[in-house]
Amino acid sequence: MEFHHDKHHNTYVTNINKALEGKTQPSLLEMQKTAIQTGPAFRNSGGGTYNHNFFWLEMAPTGTGGVPSSKLAAAIDTAFGSMDDFKAKFEAAGAPGARFGSGWVWLVVDKDNKLVITSTPNQDNPLMDGVEGTPGIPVLGCDVWEHAYYLKYQFRRPDYMKAWWDVVSWNQVSSWYEDALAGKAPTADGTATAAALVGARKVVSAEVAQGGKPSFGLKFNFEATFGQ
Repeated sequence: MEFHHDKHHNTYVTNINKALEGKTQPSLLEMQKTAIQTGPAFRNSGGGTYNHNFFWLEMAPTGTGGVPSSKLAAAIDTAFGSMDDFKAKFEAAGAPGARFGSGWVWLVVDKDNKLVITSTPNQDNPLMDGVEGTPGIPVLGCDVWEHAYYLKYQFRRPDYMKAWWDVVSWNQVSSWYEDALAGKAPTADGTATAAALVGARKVVSAEVAQGGKPSFGLKFNFEATFGQ
């Protein structure tokens, strides 16, 4: 997880900040809607920054993430049959045969306020206009790029996804679900991410971009156990 954050995530942060040099800086959330139309830097690096911030926020040390709220649990049962059935369908959507290559699997609240499982290629997400799959407000997302799991799980993506449930913060997901029902998407800003990284973490530095505008990334030093 440390390598994933400090190397892969940091690359997206660096590249989107470069793309924004000399330009008006929208919020990271605002950027997502038009990212596909705006071009590769915004789609890939802007999407990658949002998706990874979201990813760190939705996780917590094993045993501390709570359980789905009664409202979310009921919605999951209605949409998928049971929590076990939901997990099985979510994992199936992220399996190599379903999401070939790199991408993400998402639980979204769609335009009818229903829960739907969808997946997106590369660093796309369901907030983007023109996205493949079901658009909507994401409340849960799993990174199925190989860089998310190769150091520990090598090619075994299904094992990684099963282990990942142990670190999902259902407290956060339940809060996002309530917001999504009201039409509000997670902001997934870098500052909030600092308080929610997996495991023991220590903020090393938070650099402010020139002109007093915050960059989209903070530098962290943390350790994590995952699926152990």
